[in-house]
Amino acid sequence: MKNFITDSNNIKLDQKSKYLRQLVFQCLESEKRGHVGSALSLIEIIRVLFDKFIKKGKSKFILSKGHGCLALYVMLYQKGYISKKSLLSVGKFNSQLGGHPEHDKIKGVEISTGALGHGLPIAVGMALASKIKKKKLQYYVVCGDGELNEGSIWEALLSASKHKLDNLNLLIDYNKLQSYGAIKDICDLHPLKEKLLSFNFKTFEVNGHCVNSLQKVLENLKGIKNFPKAIICHTVKGKGVSVAENNPEWHHKSFLDKKDLDSIRKALA
Repeated sequence: MKNFITDSNNIKLDQKSKYLRQLVFQCLESEKRGHVGSALSLIEIIRVLFDKFIKKGKSKFILSKGHGCLALYVMLYQKGYISKKSLLSVGKFNSQLGGHPEHDKIKGVEISTGALGHGLPIAVGMALASKIKKKKLQYYVVCGDGELNEGSIWEALLSASKHKLDNLNLLIDYNKLQSYGAIKDICDLHPLKEKLLSFNFKTFEVNGHCVNSLQKVLENLKGIKNFPKAIICHTVKGKGVSVAENNPEWHHKSFLDKKDLDSIRKALA
């Protein structure tokens, strides 16, 4: 299969991607804090999944990178799972939407995530159970690149390979930054593709902000049998807001001041 890689830094966002980012920042305006960079690198990945591949009774979505949940929340709002009032209540006392997604609080959240390294192992168990019960369900799991530091991730990859889970689709948000530093400086993942291939995952790379490329590579995964699948999504942390792009200080913002908010509005106008 062809790889779909272009420069993630230079790709232009369409109006829908800008609108989804505007919703993220509407969520942040009242509380003035949240995982900003982590959510913005995920927008197109989650958008394409929910627009084209997450179908009731046919597939399930798990955001293992739970702290990027603002991107998930705006898509759940777009798909009618939650109201605008609920969306804008993120982080408030008694809100159903917290800083990490919680199961049983809202539809569309299959498991509670945020403790990194948990989502993929649980998805592997769910995918295996579906195979045993002969259910034709596809599982789409999004992990962060920093999350791949967790040993449970690699144990899950081994298990998925052993059981030939062709109903498991792993997407890695590869923005090259984790928490407050660069992946290469903290725990280098290179060569990531070769590592995943060595675990018998059919592995591909894509520009994680190019909607058309994401759609094509995900569509092409459907024909693969007897192998779990992985897509390395090359993204930019903070994509769409220049002050936040590739800036580890925007992994989580404890306070968004007026200057920050004005910069954001201008970028997304």
